[in-house]
Amino acid sequence: MRGRALAIVAAGTLAFVAVLAASTGAPADAAGERAAIASLGPWPPAQTRDASNRLSGRADAVALGEALFHSTRLSTVGGLRCATCHEPWRRFTDGRALALGAETGGRHTPSLLNVRLQRWFGWDGANDSLWSQSIRPMLDPREMRSDASRIAAALREDAALERLYSTAFGRGPPADDEAALVDVGKALAAYEETLTSERTPFDALRDAIVRGDADAAARYPAAARRGLRLFVGRGGCIACHSGANFSDGEFHRSRIVSRLPGGAPDNGRTLGVAKLLASPYSRSGRFSDDASGAAMPVPLAQAGAFRTPGLREVETTAPYMHDGSVANLCDAVLPHATTEGTAPAVLSSAERRDVVAFLRTLSAPREAIVDEAALGCR
Repeated sequence: MRGRALAIVAAGTLAFVAVLAASTGAPADAAGERAAIASLGPWPPAQTRDASNRLSGRADAVALGEALFHSTRLSTVGGLRCATCHEPWRRFTDGRALALGAETGGRHTPSLLNVRLQRWFGWDGANDSLWSQSIRPMLDPREMRSDASRIAAALREDAALERLYSTAFGRGPPADDEAALVDVGKALAAYEETLTSERTPFDALRDAIVRGDADAAARYPAAARRGLRLFVGRGGCIACHSGANFSDGEFHRSRIVSRLPGGAPDNGRTLGVAKLLASPYSRSGRFSDDASGAAMPVPLAQAGAFRTPGLREVETTAPYMHDGSVANLCDAVLPHATTEGTAPAVLSSAERRDVVAFLRTLSAPREAIVDEAALGCR
């Protein structure tokens, strides 16, 4: 029986390769292509707890975190909430090139969808846990411009927040303002861990390939098939955009040279490492709940390097890049479709359109009609 099952899967794989070849006219490495595509899933991934956050995975903490996420009490800027920059209806981003809080920031607001799958947080990886990353914007003078005493007062004075806090912690808010700040960060993280993007047309294809279902695989759009082959093959995109979240979680030097508010160069990971080493909220610090005290190993500072963003819901979360300077998907692909500092393009215009067609299948289907011109492909 096992031999027959393997034969069925092998036949399905060959049939899928035939489907791909029919749309591209190119031969395929059946085993290599199938393995590469299979590595981009499954979706959704299994839930895991953050050992440094005792609230991780707890429903009562999620309820507190969601209330805090929408509360204006955490900011000194009138009406500003976490949800102001991470709007749920915008896939938890803001649609702006640069973040806007108390002042305009120097980087683009990334989506919070699938944020729990990251190892380092922020474009420069300045935080090694989601809860410490959640604390950062509250204290940032350019964003929420708050402090520990104001955050603690919100827990003590807002009846709804105090009740949710008591349910989650089994006691009232602490007298120590900084401890209350950390508790808020951990509750926010517990909520943000639940923000997972939906399954997509690509996931249906990937699962069909894994089970050897050529009929189901054949329903995937022809242009997206060609783009997928480029993504995992000659285009080399999968080298950085790997795994189920389409990100290796590492840092790579950007070809975009940007500046921070005030005009200083944005050195990316170099700044992030310095901030991480100075942070009182790291995984190895006194506020961590990880009994092992283990911290993420800090890599060498890389000037101008930024974390690889995940690609799920990429069609719905423009603009792109760490500074929000790229408006559409086709232009986002362009720098990666050329050899370093030279022309001509490694990928032709037609091939870039195919890659964009594939990238669009990483978003859940929407009823709204997408403006093709907004994709930037002509």
